[in-house]
Amino acid sequence: MDFRRKSKARIERKPEYENLEQKYKHNVLLYRLPPTEDIKIQEFEDLALERLKVLRILEQAQAKGLRFLSDDWKEYVHDELSREGLKGYLRLCTNGGNTAANNISKHEFELQARRRDYISHFILRLAYCRTQELKSWFIAREMELFKYKFSAMTPAEIKQFLDLHNLNYVPLSAEQKNAVKDGLIESTVGQSVAKIEMLDFYKVPFTQVLDLVRSRRCYLKDGQAYVNTHDFISIVGTKQLEEIEHGLKSAQRLIREVETDERLFTLLKSLHTSYTGKDYTVGKDVKVPIESIDQLSKKSFPLCMRLCHEHLRTTHHLKYDGRMQYGLFLKGIGVTLEDAIRFWREELTKKMDPEKFVKSYQYNIEHNYGKKGSLKDYAPYSCAKIIQENVVQGSANGCPFKYYDQSTLKQKLAAAGLGTAHIQDVAALAAKHHYQLACAKYFQVTHDTNVEVAINHPNHYYLQSQELMGSRVEKKSTGGGPRKSMKSNISSTQSTQDYSSYMNGDDDDELWNIADDTQKTFESSTQKPTSKSSEIAWEDDLDLTAIDY
Repeated sequence: MDFRRKSKARIERKPEYENLEQKYKHNVLLYRLPPTEDIKIQEFEDLALERLKVLRILEQAQAKGLRFLSDDWKEYVHDELSREGLKGYLRLCTNGGNTAANNISKHEFELQARRRDYISHFILRLAYCRTQELKSWFIAREMELFKYKFSAMTPAEIKQFLDLHNLNYVPLSAEQKNAVKDGLIESTVGQSVAKIEMLDFYKVPFTQVLDLVRSRRCYLKDGQAYVNTHDFISIVGTKQLEEIEHGLKSAQRLIREVETDERLFTLLKSLHTSYTGKDYTVGKDVKVPIESIDQLSKKSFPLCMRLCHEHLRTTHHLKYDGRMQYGLFLKGIGVTLEDAIRFWREELTKKMDPEKFVKSYQYNIEHNYGKKGSLKDYAPYSCAKIIQENVVQGSANGCPFKYYDQSTLKQKLAAAGLGTAHIQDVAALAAKHHYQLACAKYFQVTHDTNVEVAINHPNHYYLQSQELMGSRVEKKSTGGGPRKSMKSNISSTQSTQDYSSYMNGDDDDELWNIADDTQKTFESSTQKPTSKSSEIAWEDDLDLTAIDY
């Protein structure tokens, strides 16, 4: 038997990762010096969109009214980061300053996450330095991300962070702490005396922690604030805020030079309105007949698309921007190219010759479907893009919650069937510039539901509407006899006849509650064996490079 002591396996570092370890020594960094390495334009774009996803998740958490860094807030953000596949940011935000040094693959993954985090921050500085509105949004979201990462660190990791960034904050000595012990006990809420005696406290000028002073969460004496380790985030947060504000000013001075590269100019200018969610380029295996659009517009269209449809039906025309916004939306819900051409031809030729339609309009429709011109399959507009649209007199495009004045908006909401109280609720959100929250409230009211929805894309609104109405009918069918649930039947061949049968109905459930005799009649007239069922199969994996800005 061999009793010789076995040597511990040596972990060999690859040169490129040793370099990253020297550049990015901690999961939480102050973003002081811009990165100097060369990266490809594709990675530049990928890093920007990836970080934008993270910041929008934080924005959604705020919109839901979750208290910052509360357990509910952290649970929501954690779940969203996981759902979006942002594992690198998830590790940085939940692992503090720990490094998986004993696991080479995890260690390398973490180093790459640090690199992506650091570089992407400086990329977004270039995109958000243009206006005060963009700066304010970026600073608020970046500070939330920084504090989220910092809150995961232990006291030992905080000391490591301070040493790394040369922040000369020294905890109070036992004698200093004892001299102000009574004040520390009275001002430290939610901690026992024994716990307070174990905590480290730092003495700083009160101007560095105004948020703690405002909320009375620190002890003040002679212009100095005594801050415990748990609240130290306020001190370093002030430092990070100063770094970001200074960095944005520097970026603003350099932005014209950066934008001499046309590729960067296009990306940076459109980044804030870029859509980072699920792609709705085409309704996969879903065929929505144009005969159903009138009824669907009342039941499942967001207000922006409903008004486009009503404007088209009333005036028999839409300006170019309106046709793009509405036409791509119809494409995304499942209107085929052939039906789209027929739909627009039947409506527009009420005011023009068919020859003019073919010459001036049909090409554009075919172009949007990727059949003419560049052959690019264009994606429907997201809420962010629609909100940023320029609206001219007589046009129906854009977000009505933004571009209508309060009087006109209330008239449109009343025409959509909302009661006085609900109109006030929706209009109040729009008046505060919470356009997507106003749309979400409009969804709840028009669908008579308390289900919270996050509206970031008109086609997502449509899908949620269809799913909600489908689940209602499924519940009714469960206890109502042999009637089948129509939830999974919307994309089948039968949907063509079903849609036309409820076109003129007024009941909310008519979109799904199809009469049994209609089904039997159709089934009896169909002799061919049924083809493989085609279900709604929306692709979860989003190719960011395919997004049309």
